Amino acid sequence: MKTTVLSLASTLALFGAVFPALAEGEVNIYSYRQPELMKPVLDEFTKETGIKTNVLFLDKGLVERMTAEGENSPADVILTVDVTRLTEAKNGGVTQAVNDEIINKDIPANYRDPDGNWFGLTTRGRVIFASKDRVQQDTITYEELADPKWKGKVCMRDGQHAYNVGLVSSMIANKGAEFTEKWLTGLKANLVSKPNGNDRSQAKAVMSGECDLGIAYTYYLGVMKTNDKEPEQKEWAAAVKVLFPNAADRGTHVNISGMAMAKNAPNRDNALKLMQFLSSANAQKIYAEQVFEYPVLPGAEPSDVVKSFGTINPDKLPLIEIANNWKAASELIDKVGLNDGPSE
Repeated sequence: MKTTVLSLASTLALFGAVFPALAEGEVNIYSYRQPELMKPVLDEFTKETGIKTNVLFLDKGLVERMTAEGENSPADVILTVDVTRLTEAKNGGVTQAVNDEIINKDIPANYRDPDGNWFGLTTRGRVIFASKDRVQQDTITYEELADPKWKGKVCMRDGQHAYNVGLVSSMIANKGAEFTEKWLTGLKANLVSKPNGNDRSQAKAVMSGECDLGIAYTYYLGVMKTNDKEPEQKEWAAAVKVLFPNAADRGTHVNISGMAMAKNAPNRDNALKLMQFLSSANAQKIYAEQVFEYPVLPGAEPSDVVKSFGTINPDKLPLIEIANNWKAASELIDKVGLNDGPSE
């Protein structure tokens, strides 16, 4: 009990320094996204409303932190990526339902929680980085990744990473668990090695000739194309073309960046104003350009960098179904031993 109290006391002391006052005209944000990615859109919000934003970046433990803070939590709005993190916040009891006409009008139903506990803002496609030199075809399906013709030519990051569990979850939702298990077995056999690295690593592996196809999110191509600090990443990006799986049928699996209102938001009115703003056309344009993602607002245009990837036909599957199949997907990944790599 003493440890818990000290932990909570330390947490609250920290937030006393981070957020000096819970004053009128402010809104406090807990974010899994880097603050520099949020700054342009939050600056615009302050410009339009006069409401100051305070951002605390967390790389893990958001739900645990907010649970420890309880009613004393200064958090008003949660910003994060991946529907599983949003549902984790909902299931962890640190969000509250929002039923707002403006937000519901701007954000399609398949990109928001049926109970109003989270809302998508932008999407990213789980695509294939294919070698421009060695891959002649310009179309592909996820199912084809298990075709023996790609044996020893596919690379990917850890199968249990949230990005890949989400993809497997979508396969279960679309094709069923039995099909997905067979598909994973075929995908495993086609891997060049054990899954490793991150999404950008897959582009590097394609450029080096280690593999011909890499599974990755579109977002990372934008990051590499514009990376002046590490110009070698521009070379990785230049070596690949984007194939949008299942573009001709059900569409490419997408996941979201999103927002939720904190359960004990001390500045609830300001939090709602921020959420309404983030769902608007102007904010989505700014945000989507900054993070190289697709706005969820119908008719909103992505940035020129994102357009250069090609045209995406997103899977219309409600993202809540991704979250609902998460556990089954993770178990299948372990069952087939995906992270062990090919057996030969």
